[in-house]
Amino acid sequence: MKSMKLLAVATLMALANLATAAAPATPDAAQVKAAHDLLASMQAEKMLRMTAGMSRYSDPKQRDAIMAKLDKTSAESIYQRMAEPVARLLTLETATEMTRFYQSSYGQRVLQQTYNSAASLGVVEIKPSAAEKIELAKPAYKKADKAFKEAEPAIHHEAFVLIKAIASK
Repeated sequence: MKSMKLLAVATLMALANLATAAAPATPDAAQVKAAHDLLASMQAEKMLRMTAGMSRYSDPKQRDAIMAKLDKTSAESIYQRMAEPVARLLTLETATEMTRFYQSSYGQRVLQQTYNSAASLGVVEIKPSAAEKIELAKPAYKKADKAFKEAEPAIHHEAFVLIKAIASK
């Protein structure tokens, strides 16, 4: 029993050391600006509303109160408040490439499908045009997309943290 406790403590200490070693340094101004631009291009205010809408609340009044606070919060404020945490998660290159993607016509259709489409039972796939397929096949985009998808759960967590901060005001 005692050896199991020691093993658990040693494992936790090793994980803490690994997390500390892997933690990125404070992002510079260029990274924060790139993250801000990415959040603006991917319409992060809608992501916050979607996250808040999917969260569980004790009663409908609480949900309405949080949604009202989100409505009063400007999109620019959301971008500014999330920029630094997101900059810690993504490289400058990834943020820049994904900003370019979300500003493209295909990226705009993806956002439309994500935030504004009607409810559906299955995943509705958006078909890229031939020119868009060429853009999506570029190594820079593939690398950025992979890194972005890996960071996406953490970005959504940061959105939830911001929702909690806005709700506690």
